Amino acid sequence: MHELALLVAATLVAGTPLALAGLGLLVNERAGVLNLGAEGLMLVAAIGGFAVAHATGSDTLAFAAAAAAAAALAAGFGLLVIWLNTNQYATGLALTLFGYGFSAFVGVAYVGRKLAERAPFEVPGLAHIPFLGTALFRQHPMVYVTMGLALALAWFLFRSRAGLVLRAVGENPESAHALGYDVRWLRLAAVAFGGAMCGLAGAFLSVVYAPLWVEGLVAGRGWIALALTPFATWRPPRVLLGAYLFGGVTMLQFQLQGTALQISTELLAMLPYLATIAVLALISRNAAFIRINMPASLGRPFHPGS
Repeated sequence: MHELALLVAATLVAGTPLALAGLGLLVNERAGVLNLGAEGLMLVAAIGGFAVAHATGSDTLAFAAAAAAAAALAAGFGLLVIWLNTNQYATGLALTLFGYGFSAFVGVAYVGRKLAERAPFEVPGLAHIPFLGTALFRQHPMVYVTMGLALALAWFLFRSRAGLVLRAVGENPESAHALGYDVRWLRLAAVAFGGAMCGLAGAFLSVVYAPLWVEGLVAGRGWIALALTPFATWRPPRVLLGAYLFGGVTMLQFQLQGTALQISTELLAMLPYLATIAVLALISRNAAFIRINMPASLGRPFHPGS
C-alpha cells in the first residue's frame, strides 16, 4: 500500500505542470487563439524560475518571475497574431524555437546545478493519515493551487458573465464585436494569462519537479499540454484529470523500469508520448465530436470592420 501511495503522490506531481499549461492553453483557445509556443514558453520560464530560485532561495519569487516572463513573451505572440494577423501556427512554432534557443543560451551557466534542499511540505493534521497522508497531503502548495485553479476556471468560464463573453469571443468574434466588446484586447488578455500559466508550469518543473536545470528540461510536455485541450473537450476539470492520467503514465514507466520485466528503457520512455498520439488518434476519428466542442473561431484571425 505504501508503494501505491507513493505512486499516487508522484502522479500528482508529474501531472501538475501539464495541468497548469493545459489550463492556460484552454483559456487561449476558448478566446479563439491557438498557441503552439507552449513548449518554448515553458522552457524560458523554467530557466528563469530556476535562476531566481537559485539566487534567492524563494519558490514564490521564482514562480512570480517565471509567470511574468512567459506572460510577456505570450503577449508579444499575441500582438503578432491578433494585431498584425500573422499566421498563428507559424508564429507559435517560432516561439517554441525561440524558447529552445534562448533557454539553452541563458542556461549554460546553470547546467548541472541543483537547488538547496527544502523542508518537506505537509498539510497539518492530514499528512499522517494512513495512505491518504502520503498520497495526497504531502505535496508542494502549487499542486493544490493547480486543483483550485481548475475549479475556479470552470466557474469563470461557465458561471460568470466575463467567462461568457470570453467564450463568445472564441465562438463568434464578429458578433461579440457588434455588441461592443473589444475582441482584440480580450484575446490578448487571454493569451497573456495562458502564457503566465505556462510560466508556472515551467517553473514547477525546474524548481519543484527536478529541481535542477538541464537543456531541454521540458522534454515535450508543452506538446502534451496542447493535446490535453481537445482530450478534455475544452473543459478545465477534464484538463486536470487528463493531466493526472498522463502523469500516471509517466510515473508508470519509472515503476516498470524498477521491476524484473525485460522491457527496453527507450520503449518505456516513449509511453507518455505514445499515449498522447493514441488519444489524439481516437479523438480525431469523430470529426463531429470535435466540431461540437471546439471553439468555432479557433485559429481564425479577426479583422474589425471587415
